[in-house]
Amino acid sequence: MRIAFFSPLPPAKSGIADYSAALLDPLRRLAQVEAFTDRPPHFNPAAYDVCVYQIGNNPHHIVPYEMALEHPGVVVLHEANLHHLITDLTIRRNDWPAYLNEVEYNGGATALAYARRYVATLERGPDYDGVPMLRRIVERSLGVIVHSDCVGEQVRKAGYEGPLGRIWHGGWVLDSDRNSWRFRLGLDELTPLIGVFGFLKPYKRIAESLRAFRRLLRVEPRARMILVGEPHPELQLDSLIDSLDLAPAVRVLGFTPIEDFNGYIGACDIVLNLRNPTVGESSGTLLRALGLGRAVVVSDVGSFREYPDDVVLKTPVDSTEEDHLFEYLNLLVSRPDYARKLGANAREWVRRECSWDVVAGDYVEFLEAVRTGAPVPDRPLPPVPE
Repeated sequence: MRIAFFSPLPPAKSGIADYSAALLDPLRRLAQVEAFTDRPPHFNPAAYDVCVYQIGNNPHHIVPYEMALEHPGVVVLHEANLHHLITDLTIRRNDWPAYLNEVEYNGGATALAYARRYVATLERGPDYDGVPMLRRIVERSLGVIVHSDCVGEQVRKAGYEGPLGRIWHGGWVLDSDRNSWRFRLGLDELTPLIGVFGFLKPYKRIAESLRAFRRLLRVEPRARMILVGEPHPELQLDSLIDSLDLAPAVRVLGFTPIEDFNGYIGACDIVLNLRNPTVGESSGTLLRALGLGRAVVVSDVGSFREYPDDVVLKTPVDSTEEDHLFEYLNLLVSRPDYARKLGANAREWVRRECSWDVVAGDYVEFLEAVRTGAPVPDRPLPPVPE
């Protein structure tokens, strides 16, 4: 099979760039793949059996999005909202008519009236949550790949009736010298270490995590936390840490190269990978933590609800969130045997269900079904407890 593969790739600071880089090697062992990060000057889709477009909700995906509209193929939706991407394609190019046209096409007359009244006059920002901007690209697609049933449901709601494949986000099964990375942090092997990783945005429940950690320190004063990633300007992270009197126990390491990023995950006993609200996005950072055998706590929302209960702990995002976070942290710190068991389950699950070799095989199976018109492989998820 000959595949044209459109995606950002490293050094782009994009989780999907890292995803695509990891996928390409095993995929190339199964098919002939040519990867494109930029628009080719002359592109002949007839030279390929299928075109694959990795689509995310940021400017890194302008080329894959535009090419997917011009040369329909299989799109991989990493989340269920493309409104930010559409604003980059329209508003940031000062093309307001194109933006309003997309709003009407996706959201109808009510959404258009809102955009004209508030967005075009700069009184309010775009209605990101209400208008996910999926309709045009899915209608043009020959097939759609998602990482979760959560996103799959939104694709169907957008009116797509074609082949839909649910393929887990790939995971890295890695080894890490835990103690050497702890030595870099000035920690011994017994210090309980909690980590938060990735772009540090408010919706990743950073404030809630810090407040729960402050409560943990009252029962386990040795505990420490690291925050590894670029802080979002809206978070005001340093002042938040100071206001909670956590400066002695919390370190912000900022953006780090991927080798250091993996090493710091491996140094941790517990990883928090939380978010609310969500648009069904999957987390490459979460898969790295699971593949490294860490005990992980996620939010019980969106695609994260679909992970097995013996692989991650899930905290609600209601008024009990902070209480649950504290109780989970206290459990995992006081029961290191349980934390190790949870991490071992996670590592084995990644190896079995979503190693990159497994994911590449699932891709080829789905792409072949789309190309030939054969039935799409059915991979139902286990039911999520109510």
